[in-house]
Amino acid sequence: MSQAVFTHDTEVCLVAAAEILNAPAPERLEEIWDYMDRWDWSGERPSEIAELAQVHRVLTRLHAIWLAPLHEAVAKTNKLLRDAAALPQLVHHEPIGWHVHAAAEDSGFATRLAVDTAMAIVDAIRAGAFERLQVCAANDCDDVYVDLSKNRSRKYCDATCGAKAHTAAYRARKARPAN
Repeated sequence: MSQAVFTHDTEVCLVAAAEILNAPAPERLEEIWDYMDRWDWSGERPSEIAELAQVHRVLTRLHAIWLAPLHEAVAKTNKLLRDAAALPQLVHHEPIGWHVHAAAEDSGFATRLAVDTAMAIVDAIRAGAFERLQVCAANDCDDVYVDLSKNRSRKYCDATCGAKAHTAAYRARKARPAN
């Protein structure tokens, strides 16, 4: 039996964060609502267009944490939690079961996104697995992903980037003259 890299709620939060970080910045509230539905976010839906700007600021901060070296990621994560006045508490709701929320249920989506993702990053750092938050190795892609492979060997954000890189390497090998 293989051991999970992260707790279920941490894994879900990190993978969901990678999805929203890789997507074009949401321009309509409906895009946020769709994201919330896909990832079973609890709490109130954003209802004012001004909340999009808050989400954009949070996404910029989360992306900076994802790309930072560990010591900078720690400082940026702690600042994000302080700025949101995070107050961790144990909650239970489906489909996740028992897990930690660190923002009040009535907090805006931007705050909940910031705090929940920061808490998942805290778990990754505590587990000695921060390096699993990666950037795609493809030359023409800067998407982020969570390396959940057993041997920490994932290099690409998805199968498309991996296939393109392998095809390019194959073609380069074939183009070399035989010795």
